[in-house]
Amino acid sequence: MMNSKGLLLLVFLLSGMLAFSQRIVYSEPSRDDTRRMNFEIAGKIGNNFLIYKNVRSNNWISVLDNDMVEIGKQNLDFIPDNERLINMDIFSYPEFCYLIYQYQRKGIVYCEAARVNGEGKKVGEVMLLDTTRIGYTANNKIYTVLASEDKSKIIVFKINSKNKRMYQISSRLLSDRLDLIKESRLTLPMEDKDDYLGEFNLDNDGDLIFTRFDRVNSENIGNAAFVIKKAMEDSFHVHPLTTEKMYLDEIKIKPDNFNKRYFLTSFYNKQRRGNIDGFYFYIWDKVNDRVVIERMLEFSDELRKEARGNASTKAAFNDYFIRNIITRRDGGFIIGAESYYTTSRGNAWNRWNYFGSPYMRPYDYYYYSPYYNNYWGNRWNDRGSVRYQADNIVVFSFDSTGAPEWNNVIAKEQYDDQSDDLLSYQLFVTGGQLHFLFNVIESRRQILNDFAVSPDGEIKKSPTLKNLDRGHDFMPKYAKQVSARQMIVPCQYRNYISFAKIDFN
Repeated sequence: MMNSKGLLLLVFLLSGMLAFSQRIVYSEPSRDDTRRMNFEIAGKIGNNFLIYKNVRSNNWISVLDNDMVEIGKQNLDFIPDNERLINMDIFSYPEFCYLIYQYQRKGIVYCEAARVNGEGKKVGEVMLLDTTRIGYTANNKIYTVLASEDKSKIIVFKINSKNKRMYQISSRLLSDRLDLIKESRLTLPMEDKDDYLGEFNLDNDGDLIFTRFDRVNSENIGNAAFVIKKAMEDSFHVHPLTTEKMYLDEIKIKPDNFNKRYFLTSFYNKQRRGNIDGFYFYIWDKVNDRVVIERMLEFSDELRKEARGNASTKAAFNDYFIRNIITRRDGGFIIGAESYYTTSRGNAWNRWNYFGSPYMRPYDYYYYSPYYNNYWGNRWNDRGSVRYQADNIVVFSFDSTGAPEWNNVIAKEQYDDQSDDLLSYQLFVTGGQLHFLFNVIESRRQILNDFAVSPDGEIKKSPTLKNLDRGHDFMPKYAKQVSARQMIVPCQYRNYISFAKIDFN
């Protein structure tokens, strides 16, 4: 039998363990880390954390140790400082990362790659991946670069859409050593002047997947197709989606590498510009080369009432966007969706006028890139008198047939009249739970909160994170999970950007 002193000691030790369960350590910003700095969290390379930073023509890697102390600053002098840097993509591995960047010199856009070690230093020579001759100054990136989930494959591709009825797609599939596996130059018919290409993904086998669709009167999606470009083939496999009884919204796509399936989903509505009615699911079996599930799932009135926030029950999901798709080994999947919108001078935001998310910039359809990059110079768009709002999160779980298992709502209400940097959330996956991290205003302060969702859908608010410094405002939407139990979150600190490491022990 434990005596009273032993019991007190046990309580003390347990409380200490709980207090240490979520430890936050902050970096000290330098004079160059202003709020207008562009950045991307590269990840944990070796024992250090690497962060890419850019101000005007200056590019460097900040190297931080486990206590978030800067132990190195490596200028990226191999990037031409007198040329126009267009974009930077970073792909991290345990002992190194690739910086794949594109810049313009006169009328040519170059796509190059550099390998960087855990000290932020370049290893070996810069590799030229591709060039494109253009007759104008590029504002958007020419190349899209994607990595497979296991990082074994990287693809670099570009889309010439000068001919609106026949896109030219050029791709270079690379290994994780950047050796060329397959180069392809293909044409893709675009049957209508309102045809578009949607989200692209690369699976672990090197197959490129995406969607092609048309907009009905530049609003909802009418006809749509799922497209596969197999790694070692020089052809597209086009599979039409069944959309006669509905209009689709923004189609999201996700490879299920473990089960060798592709998962597509979208919100749908039954009438043009109508209220969002539910989910559309499409699952392709790549082993048997056939569709195994195609169905619609209408939202219940009970769910609408719980998720609606300030909207009416019928319009409950009109401001929601699919943010996360997580596939499970049993073939099931989880979807996270968030209410995300703007208002301006008393006018409500309209999703149909933006072709999806209100923060997507217009596509450049000469050389078209389908991806919007949060880190590359897009954080400071001046929209005048605009209120940004990010409200409830709904989490859905489905089995391998697309049948619902459970859903739950994380209630929140966020807004800002200057920018959306402090709004929205980031997902952290650890210990079989999903952690949703976002700010909540408490006593006129932005306080970072952690809501954990268990495998059976139960939501629990975690204890307040320890060591929340009063001067740091977190920007969770730009955070990155860098290991099984660590996340790096950028912060606004006075007029600077700093970075916080959260340990989930």
